[in-house]
Amino acid sequence: MKIITFGEVMLRLSPPGVERFVQTDVLDMHFGGTEANVAVSLAQFGLDASHVTRFPDHALGRAAAGYLRRYNVGTQYIRYGDGRLGLYFLETGAGSRASQIIYDRVDSAFTRIQADEIDWETVLTGAAWFHWTGITPALSQGAADCLLAGIQTANRLGVPVSGDIVYRSNLWQYGRTPQEIMPALTEGCTLVLGSKALFSELYGVVGSTFTEAGRALMERFPRVKYVTDTKRTSLSASHNRLSAKLYDGETVFKSRTYSMNPIVDRIGTGDAYMAGLIYGLVSFNDLQRAVEFGAAASALKHTIPGDVNLATVAEVETLERGDSSGKLKR
Repeated sequence: MKIITFGEVMLRLSPPGVERFVQTDVLDMHFGGTEANVAVSLAQFGLDASHVTRFPDHALGRAAAGYLRRYNVGTQYIRYGDGRLGLYFLETGAGSRASQIIYDRVDSAFTRIQADEIDWETVLTGAAWFHWTGITPALSQGAADCLLAGIQTANRLGVPVSGDIVYRSNLWQYGRTPQEIMPALTEGCTLVLGSKALFSELYGVVGSTFTEAGRALMERFPRVKYVTDTKRTSLSASHNRLSAKLYDGETVFKSRTYSMNPIVDRIGTGDAYMAGLIYGLVSFNDLQRAVEFGAAASALKHTIPGDVNLATVAEVETLERGDSSGKLKR
């Protein structure tokens, strides 16, 4: 089952453990990017996931591609060219001290991608799913145009499309607004991850409840079949609660609530949810089970260092059944 994701991959640099930036003399290195995180997770679930991106044509770009291959993500569609590798710096919080992120991604190789650089017909032929997020069109006009070409090709080929419409206002620096760009991208979606506040801000779609907002979004974008969102309660940087819901135009399916304490690494947990939900939608003929699988996958990611969820289907299903004991397996 061929899954395609598209977006930037960055180098993550972090002080060890929960040290602060001002304390450390060394930085741990990981690679990550929200769409690539989804691909890695789906590959761990046994699907044929490939990531599409553009890397700088030097050793760091090749190392990033090698990172994806290590976790069985296909890199055959990756392009290399001028520009730099985007960076982000993470200081992990604990207890009452919040985590913080500093981005350094301006003029990366990915932001220089052009619409005609990817042969989407080849990439998406035979695919079972295509995934993108609102980070990509925020980075450059070229990235937005390339993504739109991918979505339109997926629609033409009958490939379901999911969009996590995450909005980062400080990323939109190239002269266009999300209100100008995002509607055309969302028109091609089968599944949308977002909140009623985001639907209002990006599309002018209003609803007093998640259900009303989801119904209004489906009326605005008739191709959308599913709307989903997660609910997080932060008791501290080390202790959160999480649940998810999925709306199909008639029924809202809600997951159980998971309590994550202590949190090892919160980065990538939304991506883990999206990967789990996509896996559930393509593998189960059961929307309740799909949203439960997604929520359990996200909960497990909180226990894994780095950006990506390295949990297996069996591990997710164990947690989904209510076994959160963490009992030693021999």
